[in-house]
Amino acid sequence: MPRAIIAAHLWTLSSLDTSVCAADTSNGSRSVPLASHATSVDTVSSSSRARKEPRADTRFSEHAEIAARDDLPQWKGRRSLQDPPHSRCPVASWLSTHAPRTFDELAVPAGVRDALVGASLAAEPPHLLITGPAGVGKTAAWRLIARQMLGPGWLATTHVLQARDLARTRGAMAKFEKFLRPGGSGSTDTLAGRMSLDAYDRGIIRAAEGDLAPAGAEIEIQPGQVPVSRLLVIEDADHLGGIRQAYLRRMMETVGVASRFILVARAPSRLIDAIRSRTRMVRIPSTNPDVVIETMRSLATKEGAEVDDGVLGDLAYVSEGNLRKALFTLEMLDARGLAADRSAVHRLVQATTLQAGRHLLELALRGRVVEWRWENVRGRRSKVLAGAMAEIDRLMNDHGLDADDLISQLHDVLVGRRLSLPDELRRELLADLALCDTQIRRTMHARIPFESFLHKAAASGRKHGLAFG
Repeated sequence: MPRAIIAAHLWTLSSLDTSVCAADTSNGSRSVPLASHATSVDTVSSSSRARKEPRADTRFSEHAEIAARDDLPQWKGRRSLQDPPHSRCPVASWLSTHAPRTFDELAVPAGVRDALVGASLAAEPPHLLITGPAGVGKTAAWRLIARQMLGPGWLATTHVLQARDLARTRGAMAKFEKFLRPGGSGSTDTLAGRMSLDAYDRGIIRAAEGDLAPAGAEIEIQPGQVPVSRLLVIEDADHLGGIRQAYLRRMMETVGVASRFILVARAPSRLIDAIRSRTRMVRIPSTNPDVVIETMRSLATKEGAEVDDGVLGDLAYVSEGNLRKALFTLEMLDARGLAADRSAVHRLVQATTLQAGRHLLELALRGRVVEWRWENVRGRRSKVLAGAMAEIDRLMNDHGLDADDLISQLHDVLVGRRLSLPDELRRELLADLALCDTQIRRTMHARIPFESFLHKAAASGRKHGLAFG
């Protein structure tokens, strides 16, 4: 569920005029285990992608140029280079102010933590493929690896590309090639082949006070050893597509000795075998409910929030292993003074659980895919779209869901218990939805595959005696 929808409904749960002040990030308190997407670059939610606000190719080097300066307000009060610049928003999110700073603070199983530490301390570290569901700490994990592997100056030589922003956009291949080959397609200069001064002297940038190595100690460079001094991180690498993945494979084969790739993906099966065979995969599972509750309780204590144990248990249940979702919801409840009100969680779940997915499927099964009706619009009688396609438009435009979110909504409805369907009909709809999901990856107009799916659902409805037309 997009966080914008949860936030919008939370502000309607109470009429209290609560004034929220920014959290103090300079108290030096120990961070709690959490898996967050707190980065020093702006993150983009799925809702903003649906509004067609793609995030540009981001490089940390822009921030590194001013990292050591104390006269700029956005860098004052930071405990280390791992702290993101102060947000322009008057309220600092808990996900940013309490981001994990060591591997021990990551809310992941011990085996996963050992794998991350081993990869970051290896003399010849491998390319990494970090996978797992949403909100379990994939981004937090690679940030800690980058800090441990590259030292205090990791921001200057860590380059990040959000592959999901390239999907179904014009000039995607050119943008991807420019990221990997800044000199242009005809140039032999590649980003992965560039050497950094940090490879020869790690003392160029000194660690700020409180900026500790995530593994407990900095890497000791042996004489004659060329350490890794540049990381290329591709977020949501499973959205690259076949052509860009083939280009990436060729680039990984010619990468310099001082550069490594870190790929982050939810569905590693979408990556070609040639890429998976060249990386070491570390899978982070869904967060255990007990760990979610413990993390929320510890964070609430540090923030001075009064939270009911029943609220923590309910949030752990509805988050379904998504620690980021649980923490964000708890923060929003506390902002409205509802963290001790268990009924507020129930009202929140009811308000943010979209019933439109089930409603549009019921409309399609009854043959009501495209309908028109007359309504008063600004004092004039106008013909407006109704039926299942109107629900698709409402979910994507009004609720800010992108195509992937909508596919997930429809799948949850089909496999859930609230929509009673014959097994044969359910199988047909799941097959048609899988085909729709595949077609969406190949087009810039997601509405067309959805309309095709709904018409197929209407045909299945007529076949099984559910449609009226």
